This record gives sequence, C-alpha cells and structure tokens, in this order.
Amino acid sequence: MRLLAHAKINLALAVGSLRPDGYHEVETVLQKLELHDRLELRPAGELTLYTDSAEVPQGPGNLAWKAAALLRERYRCRAGAEMRLHKSIPVAAGLGGGSADAAAALAGLNDLWDLNLDLETLVGLAAELGSDVPFFLVGPTALARGRGEILAPLPPAPEMGVVLVTPAFGVRAARAYARFDRLPAGARSDLSPLLRALADKDRYAVAGGLFNGLEAAVFDLYPEVGKLKEVLGGEAGVLGALMSGSGPTVFGLTADVERAGAAAAGLRARGLLARATRTLTAALNDR
Repeated sequence: MRLLAHAKINLALAVGSLRPDGYHEVETVLQKLELHDRLELRPAGELTLYTDSAEVPQGPGNLAWKAAALLRERYRCRAGAEMRLHKSIPVAAGLGGGSADAAAALAGLNDLWDLNLDLETLVGLAAELGSDVPFFLVGPTALARGRGEILAPLPPAPEMGVVLVTPAFGVRAARAYARFDRLPAGARSDLSPLLRALADKDRYAVAGGLFNGLEAAVFDLYPEVGKLKEVLGGEAGVLGALMSGSGPTVFGLTADVERAGAAAAGLRARGLLARATRTLTAALNDR
C-alpha cells in the first residue's frame, strides 16, 4: 500500500492567548500542497519503520511510528507492518511533514489492519499525536481553531503556483511561541478577507490576505528569515509572500506553477534552497 503525505502551508495564522494546557489559541487557514512524502506499508509480523532521510528517526521517535503504536495499543492490535517513509518535505520547516506522515500512517494502517475506524475516530486519534495532524486527514483547505484540532472545511483554494524557500536550519515551534509571548501584542488579525477570497476563488485576493502572527517573533530570533521573505516577495510573478507556520520556510504564491518554477530557478541561481509546487484543489488519498 502506498500513501502520499502532502505538505501544508498556513495561508493565515492568528495567535491568541496561552491556554492552561500550555498551547496557544490559534485560528489558522491550512492549505495542502502537491509536494509530498511517500509512505509504503506492507503486512509484517513486527512493526518496523525505515526512512531514507538521516534527519528523521527510524523508530519510536518518528511520529508515523507513534501513530502506529497508538493504534496497536488503543485497539489491542497484534498485527505488525513494515513502514517505508520516503521524505521529500523539508524537516522542521513549518510545512507539516511529520504530521502529514502520521496522518498517512493512521489512514493506511486502519485499512491494512482492518480496524474499520471512521473518519471522526481517526481525527480524534490524530489530535492526540499533534495539533496539525487532524488536518492531514481532511482538506485540502480548512480553518483550524483551538490548538489547531478543531477543523472546519473551507472552499478549496484556487490552483496557484507555490515557491518554497527553506533556510538550512529548523525552528522549534516552542521557541517561536515563547518569543511571541514576550513581544508586545499586535493588532488583532481578521481572517474575513482571506475567507472571502477563497470563496470567490480569487487567487490575487488570496495572496493579498496572507498573514502570520508568528512572523515578528521568528524574525526577531532569526532575522535572515525576514530577509528571505523580502527577497521572495520581490521576485517576478510572486503575488504575495509569507512565512509558513512557525517557520523557517517562506512561501510565495504565483498565478500558476510555471511562474513558480521560474521564480524558484532564479532563487536557486542565487544560492537559495528553493522549489516549486502548487496548491491542491481536491482531497487526494493516493494508494
């Protein structure tokens, strides 16, 4: 069995107050991308996980493994699986790669092990693994509230090209939020313009409605991320640029994937790690 675990970007991220459980209240618009990892599952007597990336663990420290272990424990499942994870999504980059892998593991093992769990149950399990994981079971576009686990489907974004620029370092989300708490409160963010743009399928208005309440905190910690956003925003064909999630990846939206490819090529010529992809306009569950 083969599943594609698609990356995400945050078209908007409004950060609220710190909750008693240590998380922040958030309101965020999440969008899946064509860029994906690939998870292959085969029946086996034991549970094993192999990955082609030296940046992610191959055993219990991997979120896909934790998803499998959660299913086995919760439903007293004695079956095993050989899991092979082929990574293409940059690690610790604000693109949700680990969460996407975990969601793919939940969905795939539910089928492989004949657990017959419905989507609502899988989403509940996903929320135990991480705030972003539930989104990857739905989509391609959704509004997330709470700590990110309360989801409402949105009209899919129009197809747009996406340029991703990832620095050669990661950002720990906990550190970004901790710095956010020490900065003066900014103006309250309004998602209404972006939600209207999505409903109208207006890619130019979508690009104009981008915002991320964590940018000031991450730019304070890592000024080079802010500079990358400026560089990307100045590229020909880029309609709007933003940092995704807690960073450090910044993305730019273009009218089509051809313009994204041209912008990415120009940035690579300047020594930056850039790639082109596109928004997903339909929920895909590739097997």
